[in-house]
Amino acid sequence: MDSHHQISQEITASSDPFPWVFTGKLTGFPRVASSDLVRTYSSITNFSSLSLFPLRRQRVIPLMALKSLLKTVFFLFLVLFFGTSAGLKEREGCYIEAIYSFGDSIADTGNLIREGVDGAFAPIAHLPYGETTFKRPTGRCSNGLLMIDYLALSLKLPFVNPYLDKDANFNHGVNFAVAGGTALDVSFFKERGIMMPYTNSSLNVQLEWFKSHLDSICSSQTDCAEKLKHALFLVGEIGGNDYNYAFFGGKSITEVMNYVPHVVTSIINAAKEVINMGAIQLVIPGNFPIGCLPSYLTALNSSDPDAYDNRLCLKGPNTFAMLHNLKLQEAIQELRESYPHVVIMYADYYNAFMTLLDNALDLGFDKNSLMKACCGGGGEHNFDATKMCGSPGASTCDNPAQHISWDGIHLTQEAYMIMARQLISGGFVYPSYGVQEKWKCWYRIGESLS
Repeated sequence: MDSHHQISQEITASSDPFPWVFTGKLTGFPRVASSDLVRTYSSITNFSSLSLFPLRRQRVIPLMALKSLLKTVFFLFLVLFFGTSAGLKEREGCYIEAIYSFGDSIADTGNLIREGVDGAFAPIAHLPYGETTFKRPTGRCSNGLLMIDYLALSLKLPFVNPYLDKDANFNHGVNFAVAGGTALDVSFFKERGIMMPYTNSSLNVQLEWFKSHLDSICSSQTDCAEKLKHALFLVGEIGGNDYNYAFFGGKSITEVMNYVPHVVTSIINAAKEVINMGAIQLVIPGNFPIGCLPSYLTALNSSDPDAYDNRLCLKGPNTFAMLHNLKLQEAIQELRESYPHVVIMYADYYNAFMTLLDNALDLGFDKNSLMKACCGGGGEHNFDATKMCGSPGASTCDNPAQHISWDGIHLTQEAYMIMARQLISGGFVYPSYGVQEKWKCWYRIGESLS
């Protein structure tokens, strides 16, 4: 058994799936109304000129580094202890028995590297990716675990293996997400002269993989429905790359805003497909506040102070992300009305991230590194598109647990852990009534389940 499978053994915890994370009161971030988007439309109309800037490096605070080390050691102790027969109790009474995931690099646990990866994503097949927990690259776009890994751990399930790992065990679900994947098919981008440099595995391709998987495990549609009754489906996050490829390909904000209905429709159609195949519990995440990411902060660097909010995030990209999320939530509500027997939840990645950012210092992040990548090629935000993390000329910080951003695009394991906590138990999944009780699988060793 390799280290990946050793680490992905089931883990038992208390009613708090992440007891070592800050549990103080977190300040929420209000939802955005349509009128707010209209008022801020003017702030994003000049969102097409991209530029790259160079060079600075972060410092290490020894005390915080020690704190981060202790957190890591404690986490590994939990994984190793509860991954053995001494710490593992049978999953009796756990409602969720499998996880099926569709999406992009936020959730990919190894599909892209098995497809064959080159270009800007090539470094994910090498260290320092995976260095913190796995000590080797796994195809995850981070230094360690992703939100989907923490979700699996909290539900006492093994890590969700990538579909293209043909030697993997899929008894508890499959991960179809592919880094670089899009909600829309390749033809949409070709027609508009947009290059898709990393993968052709769009959401429709991932759905075809899912159908092939069902064909291999089901004898009939009724059998499939029975197998999927206790499965949780993550339909996204996806759509972010559809916009990234367009923006970084020089498309104007006005044009890309026209893509939003297409992206949302693709996500909703995918949800309908899995529901029609037997899914009855879905989570559909929204987009991140991309204006807070080092990649966008570097590419859209502005000398105009009004381009930034009080968090030093770019207003324009964040307003665009809110537009996508608003339209997605409207479509999800219509989906709920069409399928009243299905639990369909919206995962609010945008506000969960903003809450993390607003409470970053209490959570142990370095105040001087909130807008800097841990691993990158230098510059104000330690992001350089010509020297991506893991490439020659890029360097990695000594304290990833003090950084929110790992490589300027994706988050660190520490940030993903806190995001996962907020989504599971912090009220950033809507609607949440009754859901946590149904999903509850966080009992203590030796505790009666009766």
